Amino acid sequence: MAAPPPPPSAGLIRHLGPNWYASVMGTAIVANAGVALPVHVRGAHTFSLVFWALSAVMLAVLLTARAVHWARHPDQARDHLLDPAVAPFYGCLSMALLAVGGGTMLVGKDVIGLHAAVVVDSVLFVTGTAVGLLAAVAIPYLMVESHRIRPGSASPVWLLPLVAPMVSAALGPLLIPHLPPGQWQRALLLGCYTMFGLSMLATLVLLPVVFGRMVTGPRLPLALTPTLFLVLGPLGQSVTAANKFADAAPGVVQPPYAEGFRMLAVIYGVPVMGFALLWFAFACAVLVRARRLGMRFSLTWWALTFPVGTCVTGAEGLAQHTGLTVYRWLAVFLYAFLLAAWATAASLTARGLWTGAFVPAATPAEDTGGVGATEGTEAAEATEATEATARRP
Repeated sequence: MAAPPPPPSAGLIRHLGPNWYASVMGTAIVANAGVALPVHVRGAHTFSLVFWALSAVMLAVLLTARAVHWARHPDQARDHLLDPAVAPFYGCLSMALLAVGGGTMLVGKDVIGLHAAVVVDSVLFVTGTAVGLLAAVAIPYLMVESHRIRPGSASPVWLLPLVAPMVSAALGPLLIPHLPPGQWQRALLLGCYTMFGLSMLATLVLLPVVFGRMVTGPRLPLALTPTLFLVLGPLGQSVTAANKFADAAPGVVQPPYAEGFRMLAVIYGVPVMGFALLWFAFACAVLVRARRLGMRFSLTWWALTFPVGTCVTGAEGLAQHTGLTVYRWLAVFLYAFLLAAWATAASLTARGLWTGAFVPAATPAEDTGGVGATEGTEAAEATEATEATARRP
């Protein structure tokens, strides 16, 4: 008598990749960006609280599921690390921890209390920063030493490990007022500034490679088109970080340096936000084209959430430090886009979980580069996009 087939959940756990943390990031940024929105909307704070709580629950569930994945399927976990299309998604673990921790300080404190919020955020910040710095070093190292990558296969996904330290840089200042004055506060501020430079300079090195692939080919396949929005992550988050430095610097560093941070928020933030808007328009145009050509839903659609959310928080900071109304309305416009993107990605992800569409039906679907395509054709398309068919023995 043949053994009964395993339940769909067993297959999902086996193939549960680090890309799923993007859903936590996308949910947390709705709360973090909404709480600082520069317009008054009735019920907005409660709305943000709901999304923070949802992101915290999602993080707890995913951490548990991923622990089971590592315990029961170490071979698959090792394959993920050795796959150049999947390994960069380990940066998402860091950013999920950091985003939920930041949300705890911004809105969660109203539920659990300030002291508990500081403790929770401290644990998540330290853990997320450690994971992010490790990923920023280890993933590029694996790409150089262990992964076999074909020329012209650069993908915006490669940016993920490099963005994680920038998220730490943007959210670390929330903890500065709760540290002892003097060395501790100054060390955290300058440590965040160091991670700001680390992430941005690394992005400046990698971004031309990604854009070069877009210009000279081969083109990204339809399933990976939403990953173009990942470029907004280091841009929007760096503008957010620069504005947070300006808020935290007075009383922490000497007045000339505090004034320098205040100037940096505008002198750096305004042109970088301009480039972010240029890339946003470019990515939207390519996305519309891909949709017309038949692009179907995959987990890459979560790339439309967190990176756009960082541009919302960046615009909010510029509205505060420039006093310009245009940045207030820019934040509102981008937040509306974020909500629409989140609602689309969340509803289609829930449907995919309900129908079992995320459980690969065949071996080739395992090489989707973390896409989690819902159709066999999408999986094959994503496989072609990764161009990483040769793995280390």
